[in-house]
Amino acid sequence: MRKLKLDELNRASVDEFKQQDKLPVAVVLDNVRSMHNIGSIFRTADGFAVEQVCLCGITAQPPHREIEKTALGATLSVNWTYYETPLQAVEQLRQQGYQIIAVEQAENSTMLNEFTPDTNQKYALIFGNEVNGVSDEVMQAIDACIEIPQFGTKHSFNIAITAGIVLWDFFAKISL
Repeated sequence: MRKLKLDELNRASVDEFKQQDKLPVAVVLDNVRSMHNIGSIFRTADGFAVEQVCLCGITAQPPHREIEKTALGATLSVNWTYYETPLQAVEQLRQQGYQIIAVEQAENSTMLNEFTPDTNQKYALIFGNEVNGVSDEVMQAIDACIEIPQFGTKHSFNIAITAGIVLWDFFAKISL
């Protein structure tokens, strides 16, 4: 087996990416503090062609060297918007027809493997702060909550890992 070279991957240019069909998902980052996590999520958002990333509260904004270390240019391809509060993003996305879903461990959450997205619906997936998770104010404004089943000794996955797992699941269920 031979690894493919970069020029063999047939990746879209930034302009081509902006024109292609997108996964009907907006990623909302609720006060994410690590710029490496932010950059990783941009890169994953590019990989699954999500519609947009919403940066909220203390979440840093591009351009920033620490974000670019992990984004590797994805901040140029993925549409993003900054909101002073995550509730502002939630209100805007709800007006645009998105179903608001927190990714959090919560009462009455639906396990990710049991959640079936509607292919005719747009989704706003909210990922919370590395320590405190999705803010209580946002939890009061959501339509649903999904949770990744876990079986180890830790209480949670890193936010960038969580975003990768959830976005892959949505991509697989909607697009494949």
